[in-house]
Amino acid sequence: MIIKKIASANYKLSELIKQRWSPRAFDDKYFLSRDEIMSLCEAIRWSPSCYGEEPWRVIIFDKATNKDNFDKAISCLDEWNQRWAKNSSVLFLVMAYKFFKRNGKINNWSKYDTGAAAENLCLQAVALGLASHQIGGFDYAKTKKVFYIPDEYEILTFIAVGKQTDYEILDEDLKNLELAPRKRSAFENNFFSGSLDNPLT
Repeated sequence: MIIKKIASANYKLSELIKQRWSPRAFDDKYFLSRDEIMSLCEAIRWSPSCYGEEPWRVIIFDKATNKDNFDKAISCLDEWNQRWAKNSSVLFLVMAYKFFKRNGKINNWSKYDTGAAAENLCLQAVALGLASHQIGGFDYAKTKKVFYIPDEYEILTFIAVGKQTDYEILDEDLKNLELAPRKRSAFENNFFSGSLDNPLT
């Protein structure tokens, strides 16, 4: 059984946003086409950025075309995430370039812009009928060493992308996460009108 977790929104919400969530059950027999990978890259490419600097840098690990490289990327994840991410089709390693190209100064918005770009990828995955899962549990130092990442880049996340499949392939603890309902905080916890002491209700 393939689990679909549609956001239970209180107000009008785009279908792409409603359908986007982070499953762990990926079909290990499915491989992304070149067009699918390029479509995901195109979604990143058209993300907004400060001064149009496009600070994101993305290394793509495609299991279909270079399994050894893909396995190297999987080895950089913590063991918990390796258990399910190995079944995805592609891993995207997302980094932010720390400086402005225009003047060499620190770009304080590089991580903000790159985060927005990562979300564009995830929404485009939904549009293509794919699933994505952003991963924070990885070995930063190992990733930097294995893939020769210079200091001027900040590694932010891996994103696993593939075709979602039956949750029964997962171990019991992962199944429980797959089946758990989606939750979001009440508006007044995160949104405010005019000042932090006036919650939006």
